Order: sequence, then structure tokens, then C-alpha cells
Amino acid sequence: MLSRVANSLYWMVRYIERADNLARLIEVNGQLLLDHERLDSERLRAFWKPIILSTGDETLFSDLYSEAGSAEVIRFLTDDRKNPSSIVSSIAQARENARMVRDQLSEELWEELNSLYLFINSRDGELLLSADPTRYYETIRRATFTFHGIAAASIARNEAWEFMDLGRHLERADKTTRFLDITSFLPEEEVPANGTATFHWTAILRSCGALGAFRASHQGEPDPDSVVDFLIFSREFPRSVRFCVDRIDRNLHRISGAPRGTYSNDAERVAGRLLSELSYGSTEEVLESGLHQFLDQTQEKFNSIGEELFRTYVLLQDANNARPPIPAANMSAVVAWQMAQQQQ
Repeated sequence: MLSRVANSLYWMVRYIERADNLARLIEVNGQLLLDHERLDSERLRAFWKPIILSTGDETLFSDLYSEAGSAEVIRFLTDDRKNPSSIVSSIAQARENARMVRDQLSEELWEELNSLYLFINSRDGELLLSADPTRYYETIRRATFTFHGIAAASIARNEAWEFMDLGRHLERADKTTRFLDITSFLPEEEVPANGTATFHWTAILRSCGALGAFRASHQGEPDPDSVVDFLIFSREFPRSVRFCVDRIDRNLHRISGAPRGTYSNDAERVAGRLLSELSYGSTEEVLESGLHQFLDQTQEKFNSIGEELFRTYVLLQDANNARPPIPAANMSAVVAWQMAQQQQ
């Protein structure tokens, strides 16, 4: 497969998954706040700011907004085109990647993505976001579900599918860790106490679409130990970190042809090591060493997998052979170049 085709398919699905996760996060937290009208403006800011911190976009947000209230955070994550990771920007970039590889996609898949793109850029979409945000985010989520369903039903299980599936699970695992990390940035008085059911843990489960599955396998209300265990180490729930990393490892080995348990490139090496850590790790160890530290290190490994994937399959092989390996300290420049290509 051509490297540009693989790259476009990979990022197309990553952007769709990103839009879905952000829509879920905003919708869930917005609805929960309606049940906590007693929160004053200061506590509202304390509730929304951690969401920005967990996404890693605090620098860009502070450059664009002076306040971190509900309206500012929601706009930044939803339809601010200056934010390359907003819902509107993600869908636009997904469509642009799909446009470049239309011959690899079914007609139904392209039509669904194009319809979603037209909706978010239409006057009707703007009015719906203003008048009924819940329906707006629900429309986006249902469209992304339909997109994934059409892809699963119409894409041959070849390299194209493996790159698409890889992008979906890498983005999904990253967002699960970031949603869990929200509690790390809450003010001390807002941090849920161990064993205490609070709307924060319920919001995290709902943001990951995990509340129903959690209740089916756990008795009692959500608490830190059970939520962390479920969203990180579950082998059955499709949005848990462990489940996603297992799929990432499988996708990488199907692309390269190397047997699982071995590695032929650094992306497979990092993914295999991370899968081993998750397979033999425990919630007690994570909480004892610090949840934020564990999540931060895991996110770095996801970034490393993405960078090594780009180095192995997107950069020209001749260029790789003609010059020494790119130092890790310079990988940010490679990622910046990649994002510039995507924007163009």
C-alpha cells in the first residue's frame, strides 16, 4: 500500500474517533451540570478547566480565551476552527483525508462522512448547536457510529482496514486515559474521596460510553478503584485501555506480517511492551504509584507508537536509509510536519 494512502486512512478514522469522543465528553458533562445548579461561577470554572488540561490544549486555549467557563470551553472543543482538535476541525480533516483516498472507500462510507461535514458547516447545524446542544452532539455521535458501522461492513480486511482500525483504537485509548485524568486536575476540595460515589466518576464512565457495561459487571456505585480498574484493565470492554492496546498490537503485526510476541519495528516494540504491562499490572499498583503519573506515561507511549508508525510506514524508505535515524528529541518536528500536511 502507498504510504500516503495508509496515512490518510489512518488519520481519517482517528479524526472521526476524536470527534465522537469530544461530543460525548461535552454532552455528558453539560447534562450533569444541569443537575448541579448550585455550583457558583468559580466552581463552574473549576469544573471545566480540568477538561482542557486533560486534553493537553491548555496553551492554545489560554491564547484564545481569557476565561475558562462553560461557554468558552464548549466553543473551544466544539466549533472553534482555530483549535485543530475541535469537533468541527476534526470532521473537516477526516473528510479531507477521505477525499484524497476516495478510491479506497465505499460510496456509502464517503456519503456518510460528507453528509456529516455538510451538517456541521450548515446553517441548520449552527442553529441546532445554539438551540439544542444535546441533539447536536447526539447527531454527531450517531453519525460517527454509522460511519464505523459502514466501514466494518464495506471495507475488505486488508492493509487498508488494519490502518483504519489501528487509528481508531489508538485514538480511543488515548481519549480514555485523558478522560480518566480529568480528576487529577480537579481542585483538592472537588477530588472524589476513595469509596465515595460522586458525579465525577459517573461522568467519566458516561463519557467513555461505559456506564451500562460497568453496572452490568459491578455492584454498587462507581468509585475510584472500580472505575480505574474497568477503564484501564478490562479485557472485554472495547474502550478500555488494555482492550485497545491489544487491538493496536494485533493491527501492527498484521500490517508487518511479524508474529505476535516478536517485533519488526519500534512501533511494535512499544505496543508489545505496553500490552505486557497492562496484562500483568493491577489497579492497586497504579493508584499507589499515582494515577496521573501512570496515565501521563501511558499517553507518552501512545505518542511514541504514533511517531514510530509514521517513521516506519509514511516516511519514504529511501529517505530512512539515506540518513541516520531521527533523534527522539526531534520527533516533534516530524509530527508538526505531518500535521501541516494534513492541514493542507
